[in-house]
Amino acid sequence: MGTIDLKPGERLDDLQRNGYRIIQDPEKFCFGMDAVLLSGFADAPEGGRVLDLGTGTGIIPILMAAKTSARELIGLEIQETSAEMANRSVILNDLETRVKIVQGDIKEADQIFEAASFDVVTSNPPYMKGSHGLQNPDAPKAIARHEIMCDLEDVIRTAARLLKSGGKFYMVHRPFRLTEIMVLMHQYKVEPKRMRLVYPFVDKEPSMVLIEGARGGKSRITVESPLIIYEEQGKYTREIYDIYGY
Repeated sequence: MGTIDLKPGERLDDLQRNGYRIIQDPEKFCFGMDAVLLSGFADAPEGGRVLDLGTGTGIIPILMAAKTSARELIGLEIQETSAEMANRSVILNDLETRVKIVQGDIKEADQIFEAASFDVVTSNPPYMKGSHGLQNPDAPKAIARHEIMCDLEDVIRTAARLLKSGGKFYMVHRPFRLTEIMVLMHQYKVEPKRMRLVYPFVDKEPSMVLIEGARGGKSRITVESPLIIYEEQGKYTREIYDIYGY
């Protein structure tokens, strides 16, 4: 593994996969369980090409480099400081031959990358609409959580343009926007094929939805068994421990 200097406020976290580590700054943004669950839900073909839209810390390309045999994994990130930090994590893990971080806007991704050139597109996009009520809409945490720089349609439209025919789109989002997600995926011909709802506890409402779509796929979806996070307060289920690699 490489060595790298941390900047003030940054920390180094162990990802429990292949000895990989990641640089994070809690004052700006740290990846959450949603990104880890998406990397567990997503897959990539051997030798495939993967694009992560709004990669943030680079967590999804790094975790997918650990679990798949994809040849190239690219993380697109609009914020310069986040892209620079993610790139240092790539270097730290000696992944430069497979993982690349590109600074750029999701809305302009089809000008950065060739159309229909990816086997897989992943995204853990901002969940909340607009920046209404935010104290500082330019703050990294706000940009990661609210649709300030891009919205759901931007993400799905971009995925559709960059996926090969039959290519897979994987996204994690909130169930309250599920109707909108389905409509947009169908509109842009990224047909929903697989879905899994994530519940904090077995008797609670779902807090996340994991969804897979296929570019140009036929209209048929499989709804998988629920994914439960906690057996009891403070204790994950066996499946969550497995996804985290514990």
